[in-house]
Amino acid sequence: MNLKRTIGLIAAASYLFLHVPLLVLIVFSFNSSRFTAWEGFSLKWYAAVLADERMLKATWNSLIIAFVSTIFAAAVGTLAAYGMWKKKAPVLEGSLYVSLITPEIVTGVSLLAFFQWLFHYMDVRLGMHTVILAHITFSIAYVVIVVAARLKTMDGTLEEAALDLGANHWEAFWRVTLPNLIPGVIAAALLAFTISFDDYVITAMVAGIDSETLPMVIYGMARKGVSPAVNAISAIIVVGIGVLIVASERLQHE
Repeated sequence: MNLKRTIGLIAAASYLFLHVPLLVLIVFSFNSSRFTAWEGFSLKWYAAVLADERMLKATWNSLIIAFVSTIFAAAVGTLAAYGMWKKKAPVLEGSLYVSLITPEIVTGVSLLAFFQWLFHYMDVRLGMHTVILAHITFSIAYVVIVVAARLKTMDGTLEEAALDLGANHWEAFWRVTLPNLIPGVIAAALLAFTISFDDYVITAMVAGIDSETLPMVIYGMARKGVSPAVNAISAIIVVGIGVLIVASERLQHE
């Protein structure tokens, strides 16, 4: 067996190891039984999800948090990536990767400590606003990295030509640079949305009583015993996030 075929088999085995459990979860989300023994096809667990007010509210909270944090992270991250493209900042670029490799529990504890210190001087409590701020904080790094990768493939002389033709720096960015960055910005936004929607550890640290998210509800349900309704909502999340990730990858390579 040659090296190329061996590497292919190893890659295939790795993908199977990662994705077979997800396929099993999706299949059993259509099982009419509460147990792992297959008894017949049924959509009743999806109906149960739609009838669960707590789960629907948590889903709505997750969507709001992910959407708002993505908008702000995409705007700030794009400008930050552009600034580092115009003026090299090796230390600042390196610090972005530090935020990516920092354990989530450390980030969550540090954000909680910061909010508690801040709220000592302000009459504010944990809630949706603190979750959104936390998600913006860790999403910005992902946006910067994706948009920076797009900027590295762009010809900087295009902006210089616009400046020579009479445009100011803002007009050159808005009319020349940004249109070329749109695929990268959208890809970064999709990635940030996915990470925000899926986050549990940091969210659990900084959430208030009125800001329970879908991952928090699923975790709570799973601790009491895995319900087929968890399989159903998990299948929806896997498919939805999978679509966003595939779209993000395609946009990054356009």
